[in-house]
Amino acid sequence: MNDTTDTQVHFTVKNSIGHLVLDNPKRKNAITQAMAARIVEACDRITADESVGALVVSGTGSYFCSGADTRDLAASSADPATPEAVARTSAVYTAFVRVGSLPVPVIAAVRGGAVGAGLNLALAADLIVVDEQAVLDSGFLARGIHPGGGHLRLLGRSLGYQQAVAMGVLGQALSGRQAADAGLALKACPTDDVEAEAFALCGLAAKDPQLTRRIKQSASMELEEPGISWPAAVELERGVQMWSLGRKGREGWTAKPAKPEVG
Repeated sequence: MNDTTDTQVHFTVKNSIGHLVLDNPKRKNAITQAMAARIVEACDRITADESVGALVVSGTGSYFCSGADTRDLAASSADPATPEAVARTSAVYTAFVRVGSLPVPVIAAVRGGAVGAGLNLALAADLIVVDEQAVLDSGFLARGIHPGGGHLRLLGRSLGYQQAVAMGVLGQALSGRQAADAGLALKACPTDDVEAEAFALCGLAAKDPQLTRRIKQSASMELEEPGISWPAAVELERGVQMWSLGRKGREGWTAKPAKPEVG
C-alpha cells in the first residue's frame, strides 16, 4: 500500500451530519488503496448509525481530488489483467459505489478541482456544491486510458448526452460556474463558502435522520433510471408516508414546520 502517515481519510459526525475528508494534500488528495479502504469503513459506520442524517465529502487544502493515485495506476499498467491489478483499481471504484449507495443524502464540497476518479467521487454524491473557479475534468482521455468506475454513466446521470460525450469522450472540462449552469453541480459559490454551503444544505435533513433515510430510499427507487411510473410512485410512497403520519401523531401538527433553505 502507498499509504503514509500524512495520507488519510478523516470521518467525524457533528449534529447528525457526517464529514468525510480526504487528507492527502501533497498529491491533491489522490486516493490510495488505504484511503479507499477507509472510505468504505466510514460508509459502514454511516449505514449502521441511524443518528446520521447526511454526509459532506470534502478535501483538505485547495483541491478536492485528483483521482486515483498515479503510482497505483502505474503499477496496474505493468500487467493490468492480473488479480492484483484488478483488485487495485476495483478497490477505489468500490469505495465510490459505497458512497453513492449510502442511505443518507451526500453532498460533495468541491474546491479547486475534481479529475478522473476524483470526479467519479463527486458524481457519486447526490449533490455537488462547487467552487466557481474549480475545474471538473474527466481526465481519462488526457491520460491515455479508458474511463473507469462507470464514469460515463455518472456523467450521463447529471448531463445530457452531448455534454457527457464532450467531457467523457472528447476530454472537455467545465469550470465550477459552467458545471452549475449545466446541472452537473447544484450551485457554484466562492471558494471560501463551499463547505459552509454544503453543510447548510444538510441542516433540515440532519434534524430527523430516520425520516431523511426513508425519503432518500424512496428517491433512489423513484428517480434512478429507468425509474418508475407516477402511479407506481404514489403506491411506493403511500406506506412510508403512513408510517411518518403515525409517528408524528395528531399532536405533532400543532408545531410549525421548519423554514426551508432558499437558493
